[in-house]
Amino acid sequence: MTVSLCDVLKTAEKNNTAVGAFNVPNWESAEAITGAAEETNKPVILNYAPLHAPFMSMEDAAEIMKYFADKAKVPVCVHLDHGDSFETCIKAIQLGFTSVMIDASAEPYEENIQITSEVVKASHAVGVSVEAELGHIFVSVNGVGKAPVKVETKDSFGDVNDIYTRPEMAKDFAAKTGVDALAIAFGTAHGIYVTKPVLDLDRISEIKRAVDMPFVMHGGSGLSKEEFQTAIRNGIRKINYYTYMTLSGGKAVKEAADRMSAGDTVFFHDIPGIAVKAMKEDVKQAIRIFSNEI
Repeated sequence: MTVSLCDVLKTAEKNNTAVGAFNVPNWESAEAITGAAEETNKPVILNYAPLHAPFMSMEDAAEIMKYFADKAKVPVCVHLDHGDSFETCIKAIQLGFTSVMIDASAEPYEENIQITSEVVKASHAVGVSVEAELGHIFVSVNGVGKAPVKVETKDSFGDVNDIYTRPEMAKDFAAKTGVDALAIAFGTAHGIYVTKPVLDLDRISEIKRAVDMPFVMHGGSGLSKEEFQTAIRNGIRKINYYTYMTLSGGKAVKEAADRMSAGDTVFFHDIPGIAVKAMKEDVKQAIRIFSNEI
């Protein structure tokens, strides 16, 4: 069943868990994610980000995500991840997304507030939830499917408070924008970790004491179960997870190909199923961790 971000976050807040948000650049990803959600009987978020446009357009993604969300036996949110403008967010809403993220975190603080407020006003008018971002979330890979590059770390910058989310700023931002969820920066990174990140997990608790609202972790792949669950205990309610999911699908296909002899017949229709099965198992493991079940 299709629901809003606020709906799944209420459940996560009540149970002191986090809901997984998994990216959808193709049909197979949507099938794997919703299949995992149904088998674990847990809500899930289907993400589409503008960076997936080379693989699938937002228009096509909307149809696929809505199809799987509508027929799912568990609550599924259809979410725009890292919307880069007011216009992109409005387009997503018109296509049927039930939640949008406006990411103006690279802009000056007051401009981030202004842009986010405009998106919140337009989205709330039609019952759509809004996520925003405050702080700097590192990037550790030069695009999905490309070779890892040097990881950004807090040492790449000056004062850590200039890149990590400040509690007092989060409180002010939430009050001035009316946003439903806030992606906060505390040391995680998007992509493949080539060095282990140093997380400031206590900062989540500090921000939570300043403003009691659902927080979002971006760059969740590659962390330990203990790190995930400490972050959840401290206030994280949505976790974006993609890189290791899609890597599991690619690895399974490669291993299947390596097992074939030179004379074997290969049918393309068998290949997507191999990837779906592997990705579904990876997502199920992530969901169980986020639900504090393992």
